[in-house]
Formats: sequence, structure tokens, C-alpha cells
Amino acid sequence: MQEVTEQIINMERAALDRWGKGDPGGYLEITAPDVSYFDPFTKQRIDGLGAFKQYLAPITGKIHIDRYDMINPQVQQYGDTAILTFNLVDIAREPDSGKTVTLRWNSTEIYRRIDGTWKIVHSHWSYTNSGT
Repeated sequence: MQEVTEQIINMERAALDRWGKGDPGGYLEITAPDVSYFDPFTKQRIDGLGAFKQYLAPITGKIHIDRYDMINPQVQQYGDTAILTFNLVDIAREPDSGKTVTLRWNSTEIYRRIDGTWKIVHSHWSYTNSGT
């Protein structure tokens, strides 16, 4: 279990590292063809890798995260399925003003082992209640 936990968290961190540089390719590479996806900007669930790629295309190269903190990642494994949950704090600068902003997220990533490789089959992102 520890090996799977480390592997999945490392995959997620590598994807987040690329995401922070405007490159969603890290996520696309670890996403299954039949993925489903939600975030606060979607009007409805996105189904399939092709639709997910289309969704990300307009923001490719435009996301720049100065740093992030993955807080309290937890992996729960059930056979060939693993659920990764964590909070994410992104520190970034607004493109127009240069003002520093902090974004806080809840994340649930459901991975499935497909032909020996872990892939994201469902992803759900929401804003964290900041308590203010």
C-alpha cells in the first residue's frame, strides 16, 4: 500500500508541477480515455479525454503558479482503484496587475490501474471554504 501511495502522490505532484508552468500535459498523460471531470468552471461534467483536452486548450500556457502546497494527501486503495484526496493551496500572480493571489482547493482524484499503469478516471476540484 505504501508503494502505491507514494507512486500516486508523486504522479500528482509531477502533473501539478507542469500545470503551474502552464502545461496541462502532465495531467493529460495520466488521464484515462474514459475520464469524467468537474471543477468550479464547468457547467456540467466533462466526459472523455478528447473533451477534457478541448476544455484545457484555451488555458494552456496561461496558468502560472509561483508555488503550491499539497496538504494532507491521502490515498485509499481498493484493488485496482485508488482514491487520492488532498487540499491544494496555489500562490500565483494575476497576469494584468501582478497582484499575488492565493487559491485554495479540495481535490479528489480517482485512479484505476489499467494494464499495470495508474490513470485518473475521475477528477473533481472545488474551492475550499477559507473560513472567512
